[in-house]
Amino acid sequence: MSLASWFRWNDPPNRISQRSPTEMVVETLMMELNWQTKQAEKQQRERENEYRKIKTGVDYGWLVSYPKQSYDISPGERLQLEDMCTKIHPSYCGPVILRFRQLIAEYEPEVQEVSRLFRSVLQEAAEKIKEEEDAKKLARQWNTKNRTSLSLATFKSRSRISPFISDIKTISEDVERGTQPTRRVWSMPEFRNAK
Repeated sequence: MSLASWFRWNDPPNRISQRSPTEMVVETLMMELNWQTKQAEKQQRERENEYRKIKTGVDYGWLVSYPKQSYDISPGERLQLEDMCTKIHPSYCGPVILRFRQLIAEYEPEVQEVSRLFRSVLQEAAEKIKEEEDAKKLARQWNTKNRTSLSLATFKSRSRISPFISDIKTISEDVERGTQPTRRVWSMPEFRNAK
């Protein structure tokens, strides 16, 4: 008996995710927010150190020990952001992260402003998703209207009514043939049955 059978090292990892795509999107976006918050806090500390160094002329940065993360988003705001993340479709997760990183690099916000910037990116993405859904809905409605209107048009084109040509003989037609047609007013064209 080999030791490999006792230990499950040779078995392929069974890592089928039990989480839904929405949960994955929320987790990914919130991890990005946390990372960007830490980075903004680090940059803010570095700016403060540079300012102190310029102001005093002495670098005491080697004496200072910073906590790992002193700024944290409030629980209410975190829940609101997570709720907004649930509205983001998985295909938009990557573009949202790229847009968020682009705005962070462009504005270099303070730590407190990172969550507001993240909220604006989520709102922008949610509006874009809604616009695309509305456009798809209108396109579906247009396609169904065109199908029904085309079927009605083909039906109407087959059944044309000609008031002057009739194959059906009626009594009134026979009576009218025997009488002299009345003269019409000059503004009205005169139609005669040519036979």
